[in-house]
Amino acid sequence: MSIRNGREFLSIPGPTNVPDRVLNAMHQPAVEIYAGKLFDTTKSCLGDMKKIFRTQGETYIYISNGHGAWEAALTNVLSRGDKILVLESGRFARGWGEMAEMLGIDVEILPGSWRAAVDPDAVEARLRADTAGEIKAVLVVQVDTASGVVNDIPSIRKAIDAAGHPALYMVDCIASLATMPYEMDAWGVDVTVTGSQKGLMTPPGLGLVAANDKARECHKSADLRTLYWDWSFREGPEHYQKFCGTPPVHMLFGLREALDMIFEEGLENIFRRHRLLAEATRRAVAVWSEGGAFEFNILEAAQRSDSITMIAARDGFDSQPLLTFCKEELGVVIGIAIGEMSGRGFRIAHMGHVNAPMQLGTLGAVDTALKALGVPHGQGGLQAASDYLGEALAN
Repeated sequence: MSIRNGREFLSIPGPTNVPDRVLNAMHQPAVEIYAGKLFDTTKSCLGDMKKIFRTQGETYIYISNGHGAWEAALTNVLSRGDKILVLESGRFARGWGEMAEMLGIDVEILPGSWRAAVDPDAVEARLRADTAGEIKAVLVVQVDTASGVVNDIPSIRKAIDAAGHPALYMVDCIASLATMPYEMDAWGVDVTVTGSQKGLMTPPGLGLVAANDKARECHKSADLRTLYWDWSFREGPEHYQKFCGTPPVHMLFGLREALDMIFEEGLENIFRRHRLLAEATRRAVAVWSEGGAFEFNILEAAQRSDSITMIAARDGFDSQPLLTFCKEELGVVIGIAIGEMSGRGFRIAHMGHVNAPMQLGTLGAVDTALKALGVPHGQGGLQAASDYLGEALAN
C-alpha cells in the first residue's frame, strides 16, 4: 500500500525546489523586450549577482545550464593549445576539463580522490614544477555533487600564490552559491561560474558567470571566443546584446524574485540554515551507518558539504530498492549516485528552498524505508537529527 499521495518531496541535489513566489513571478504574459521593465530587471539581476558572488567584477547571464557557463568561462579567457590544470575531487571538475579538451585545450588532471577534498599542497607542488608557466588556468569546484565534498577555495588560492604562479583561478560554485560562504574577490578567484537551479532557487536554464579584471584582460587575446559566449559583445550598449538575442524573459522574472527572497532572508541567515540542516542530516546518517550497510562517502567530517550529503554503499548493499521505496511508497525523491559512484549509494540534498519540516520529512522517509526494507542500520537516526536541531535552535 502506497502512502505517497500528497505533495512529492524533491530531495535531489539539483534542480531543487522552486518557491511558489518564484513560480508566480514567472507566471505572467509575455512582455515587450525592446523597452520597459525588462531592461530594469536585467540590470538589477546583473548587479545583484555581484552581491551574491561577492565581487566587483563583471557578471554575465546566459540562456544555458551550468555546462554552458563552463563553456562561456573557457572560451572567453583561453586559446587553442593552452594548458590548464583540473583539480579532481569528484565528477564535475573533470567534466569541465573534458569540455575544455573538446575545445582544443591541453588538459592535465591533478589526480584526487572521490572521498576527499583537493590537497592544496599538491596544487602548490605541481605549479612550482611548472617553471615555464605553461599552465594558464586552474579549475576546481567548490562543491562536487557527485562526491559530496567541499573544497577549500581560499587555501587553494594560497597554494597558487605560494607557488608564485600567474594562472587564472577558475571556480565552479554551481552546487554551493547561496548555500555557503563564497567570496570571489576576497578569495582571489578570477572567474566564477554557477547555475540558476540550486541555491538560487530558480528553474534550470540560466548559466551565470563573473569575471574580474585579470580575467577580462586575458579575454582580449583569447582566440576561442565565439559571438554567443563573448563577454565583449555582451557588454555592449544594446539590451539584446546582454543575451546575444532574445532574452530569457520569464527566467529573468523568476531570478529577480529569487534574489529578492535571498536578500530578504540575508546571506548569513541562509548560510546558517544550510549548516543546521546539513548537520542534522549528517547526525542521522552517522547513526544509520552503525548498521554497516553504508557510510559517509567523504571521510573527513570537515570536508562534507553543507549542500549535499553523499552516502556510499558498503559491499552487499544495493541502494536502488531504497530509492524506489522512498519515491513510490512515500513520495520522496532521493538523489541517485552518479559518476564513479553510480549504483553504489545515494545522495540527500539540503540546498536552496528547504526548511526543517522538509528536511526532517526526507530523513523520516529514509528512516522508514530502512525499516520497511530490513536494511541493517543504527536505530534513532531521525531522533538524532531532531535532537540536534532542537539543541542548536535553543542557543
